[in-house]
Amino acid sequence: MNVLITGGSRGIGRATALLAGSRGWNVGINYATNASAAESAIADVQKAGGKAIAIKGDVTNEKDVIQLFDAMENAFGPTNGVVINAGVTAQSMALADMTVERLRLVFDTNVLGAYLCAREAARRLPGASKEDCYSSIVLVSSAAARLGSPNEFVDYAGSKGAIDTLNVGLSKELGPKHVRVNAVRPGIIDTEIHASAGDPDRLGRLGKQTPLGRPGGADEVAEAIVWLLSPASSYVTGTNIDVTGGR
Repeated sequence: MNVLITGGSRGIGRATALLAGSRGWNVGINYATNASAAESAIADVQKAGGKAIAIKGDVTNEKDVIQLFDAMENAFGPTNGVVINAGVTAQSMALADMTVERLRLVFDTNVLGAYLCAREAARRLPGASKEDCYSSIVLVSSAAARLGSPNEFVDYAGSKGAIDTLNVGLSKELGPKHVRVNAVRPGIIDTEIHASAGDPDRLGRLGKQTPLGRPGGADEVAEAIVWLLSPASSYVTGTNIDVTGGR
């Protein structure tokens, strides 16, 4: 299987790339700026048993998105799995305190970027697999879409609400073309996003509030993503899987 992962050099994207590599899959790891993280991820995918390439590109730039898919096809042939994972957040604060620059960054990356990648996948994935083994798009949403993230990230939450809607609509558009579309909604996951938002204690504080009493791991989210990519989920489309510890 040939899988392209946006934002694949760190966090959930990286964990997904490693798990895909352990299946012997070919992986395209998209990154925006951190080439060293992408190269490290490639090395780990290869150690796990897969093949990988790094593809630099800004998901908010239409030309870059097209080149992502071109590079993937040039390296491995037709792409039959796409994980739309690239996203950003910013410092925790109430909406009243957010600048328009911050709002544009979050919505351009998390909504426009996701839609551009999904559009390109919708153009290329039909016909990439046999009819009995559908191609698959997996969108990375967030439990924030359900919870709203008040006084923290209502912009991020809103952007992920758009991803949930994209999941519903695109799955209905592409199902007849033998492409499945699903989403995963992570909860409190142990990645660097919390520290980058200026609240390094958030992980432990909110993790304890889940029914399971702990934060989740990026590898646990990756398990759900890879299942949705695989033929094991062949009759699943338009579905959101919550990986939230019950929250």
